[in-house]
Amino acid sequence: MDKFMNWMTDSFAPKVNKIARNPWVDSNQQAILSGMPLILIGSFATILGLIKDYVPTFPDFSLLNTFSLGLFSLFLAYLIPESVMKHKKHTEVSKQAGLAGIAFFLMLIFPKINAASGKITFDMSSLGTAGMIAALVSGLFVGFVMNLFANFKLVKEDSAIPDFVAVWFNTIFPMITILLVGWLFTFQLKINLSSVINAAFSPLTALGQSFWGLLILTFLSFGFLYSFGISTWVLTPIMYAIELPAMAQNHAAFVAGRPAANVFTVEAVALTLIGGGGLTLSLCLMLAFMAKSERLIIIGKASLVPAIFNINEPLVFGAPVAFNPILMIPMWINTLVAPILLWMTMKTNLVPIPHSPFQLWYTPSPIMGWVVTKSVMGLLFVLILFAISWAIYYPFFKVYDRQAVEQDASLAGEE
Repeated sequence: MDKFMNWMTDSFAPKVNKIARNPWVDSNQQAILSGMPLILIGSFATILGLIKDYVPTFPDFSLLNTFSLGLFSLFLAYLIPESVMKHKKHTEVSKQAGLAGIAFFLMLIFPKINAASGKITFDMSSLGTAGMIAALVSGLFVGFVMNLFANFKLVKEDSAIPDFVAVWFNTIFPMITILLVGWLFTFQLKINLSSVINAAFSPLTALGQSFWGLLILTFLSFGFLYSFGISTWVLTPIMYAIELPAMAQNHAAFVAGRPAANVFTVEAVALTLIGGGGLTLSLCLMLAFMAKSERLIIIGKASLVPAIFNINEPLVFGAPVAFNPILMIPMWINTLVAPILLWMTMKTNLVPIPHSPFQLWYTPSPIMGWVVTKSVMGLLFVLILFAISWAIYYPFFKVYDRQAVEQDASLAGEE
């Protein structure tokens, strides 16, 4: 175990963090994080929609979702190339890259143009989460082209021409190149690049929506990697590329009167994050109210309020759980058991599969269980899963608490 821990600490974790800091990977992550407020607004609209279910005269706030989460891919089309240029130290043209990203993405989703009326029509689903994979690919393409041309400047920095005018001239050729690509495929070859990209990535999304996709990705993100101090946000671009389009499909199916089918969504996975990644709320309560070590009691009580809202960094790095062989094991077990139970209960219709966007992941888990499934069964699922996580953590907690008491006594004796 010591050799494995040393390898993970000294070799694996640094390599993963290096990949996560790669400009192209980190640009996707930063773009998604920048768009999170719009996702949260869309979730807020879902809460208001729940009120309307019980009070028919309540105003319809669904358009809040349409013009926030419903435009998420469009936002990414701007944010990704902008972030790429900032990472590549070409900050002066980052906004121009973002604007080119919007223009290219709107071409890529194959708009319909009525020459007679001059009207242009876009498929709203492509602008929202359903177009997210296309937005990621197009954003990276625009970033690549803009970065490729960044060192070929028509106007040098030492020129007497004002900087903002120099930027105009220096971005003309890359932006023309990007738009010509979009024009060629969309308007000349009549190829729907968005459909081509989605088809190319369909095996990946299908794998993600499988039992093994759900199990492996949630275990890696919220259990294994997290236990070695690697942020759960590292896999966010991959997971969101699977989860957000899946929720769009669920919602479309619900509106059409069909049952939702995709389990791997942010809303469903959030039910397994009781207290945060690794279902650590039960462990936090044990530390706060059952531990004999004064040190663990302090950590447990200090971490309790964040844990109620599914924020567990204070506990994971304070107890610690990360790099702690005793507490890492139950975290791994929980992040294997939880997605298995989630899949089984939702695929057998014991718990309804979520069909409305709700990404306020910091909502206390029992409330989350009711809101995202719109059923008592969702609430019961969370409570039962909490009890299971308690049973899994308890014996490991007892061992660790005993060790902590001995360590505390040893330190006290040295003083």
